Amino acid sequence: MGLFPRVRLLPILLAAVLTLVAPVAPAAAAPGDPIAAAAAAEPSVVRLDTAVEYQGVIGAGTGIVLEPNGQVLTNFHVVQGADRVTGTVGGRTYPARMVGYNRDRDIAVIQLIGAGGLTPAVIGDANVLVPGEPVVALGNAMGSEAPLTREVGTVTGFGRTVQAEDTLTGTSDELTGLIEFAAPVRAGDSGGPVVNGAGQVVGITTAASVNFRMGPGGKGFAIPINDAIGIAGQIQAGMASDEVHIGPPVLLGVGVRTTPRDQPGVLIQEVMVGGPADLAGLRAGDVLLALDGVTLDSTNTLTRVLDRHYPGDVLDVTWVDSTGVPRDGKAVLTP
Repeated sequence: MGLFPRVRLLPILLAAVLTLVAPVAPAAAAPGDPIAAAAAAEPSVVRLDTAVEYQGVIGAGTGIVLEPNGQVLTNFHVVQGADRVTGTVGGRTYPARMVGYNRDRDIAVIQLIGAGGLTPAVIGDANVLVPGEPVVALGNAMGSEAPLTREVGTVTGFGRTVQAEDTLTGTSDELTGLIEFAAPVRAGDSGGPVVNGAGQVVGITTAASVNFRMGPGGKGFAIPINDAIGIAGQIQAGMASDEVHIGPPVLLGVGVRTTPRDQPGVLIQEVMVGGPADLAGLRAGDVLLALDGVTLDSTNTLTRVLDRHYPGDVLDVTWVDSTGVPRDGKAVLTP
């Protein structure tokens, strides 16, 4: 089953298409007025607009206010790779910077610079949701100049798994433990709140099964808010780990694809002019074999190596150029 592309802006991973695993049928609905609850939650919803200047790529997404000082929870895929992020809430627009992220769980915390006095979202408990319970997903699918979308649906399952397949590289990421709900969420709604009938945020929309050209219907998938808040707390505390990166991602400056199964490394399809890879001597058509001493067997391995590093780190790079000559050099990572 084909699902809509998540907006991916990382120079390594440019676009994603999602695939659903194991749907389930809904049961009886729980009481609540989700529309009224959604209206009450809207002051805490942040519209996000992103851009990758050198690629001319723009994107839209959503977030929720965590702190009055402008710390915002969203999906990592909404802001990854963007060199310009702005957030609009309460009628004002602020530039934003990355506080930190967990790529595997698709969670990021950003800071709206200069914000203050914002209304934090009311956080609920995803563990008490039941199949058939009404929910509303709020988002920015119509763009920041339009009203927030209110996608009404019901909870249809728990513990769902979604595969995020990258159409450029052919690799995929797996998100597990998601809430499934019947609502036509779309690109731009990513990172937005799923609200229960009491006006509490119980999930963060991360994927959906409809796109802009399809009619009503479809399924949404949300990260349980309990999981998201736990990761956000680790980020806010500055607790870096193998899963959590504090600060913006580092840039190597390549667009890559996994090589055929019988060949090592990752194929470099494009190199950002003036970026770390370019300065190290890599060119389009080269095959990147190892980074920081780690043999690269997929683009996923490459991004995980980069997530362990910070701007200014100098990494050993080993590659084979397009003529078959082995080469090595050093790349100085930038934000």
